[in-house]
Amino acid sequence: MFRKPTLLLAGLLTFASAAIHAQMPGPGGPGGPQQPPPPPTPGAKLDVITEGSSASYRVTEQFVGVAFTNEAIGTTNLVSGTLIIKADGTVDPSSKITVDLRGLKSDQDQRDGFVQNRTLETAKYPTAEFVPTKVTGLDKLIPSAGQAGIALTGNLTIHGVTKEVTFQGIATFNPRDNMVAGRAKTILTFDQFGLNPPKIGRLASVENKIDLELAYRFKRSLP
Repeated sequence: MFRKPTLLLAGLLTFASAAIHAQMPGPGGPGGPQQPPPPPTPGAKLDVITEGSSASYRVTEQFVGVAFTNEAIGTTNLVSGTLIIKADGTVDPSSKITVDLRGLKSDQDQRDGFVQNRTLETAKYPTAEFVPTKVTGLDKLIPSAGQAGIALTGNLTIHGVTKEVTFQGIATFNPRDNMVAGRAKTILTFDQFGLNPPKIGRLASVENKIDLELAYRFKRSLP
């Protein structure tokens, strides 16, 4: 007497189970299995993306009558250039990163005026240029995903003076949009590049050390 309803109920349960199973994501999440990242490449061409890239200085100031120091920060996003790493791991000599120093801004117009006109003399020396000569921290096959600690050594020209410096930082490789992003830092001194420390208002002294930081976003392609 109960056979037909039982068979009907069993059929409905089977249909519902099949429908739920069909809607469940496969291994690796929605869309099925996750694709592995692209393999590493022998060399890479890295073009600076202005949006998201910037260059900044940090100096420690001491004002008259103030017990504590102040950290002055100036930043510009006028960064351009290309870094080319060849298949053998060396840096192509055409590589260069340029920063337009006329775009530097801090929280004080008076400081910016002195830095532009007296320290950097941007009317005569409008840009800083970094010509990389060596990269360490990467294998000859450059990864397409993950992170790597990198040191980039090269010749930095500021105020008509060229010195060898090394930027150090961590780079993140994003395989989804072929981007490389990160921050790299180095330490300079005013006298190293023949620069006049800022002298404004009640500013008593400026430490003879400049922390220079490059925040970068590169679009990656084959060299």
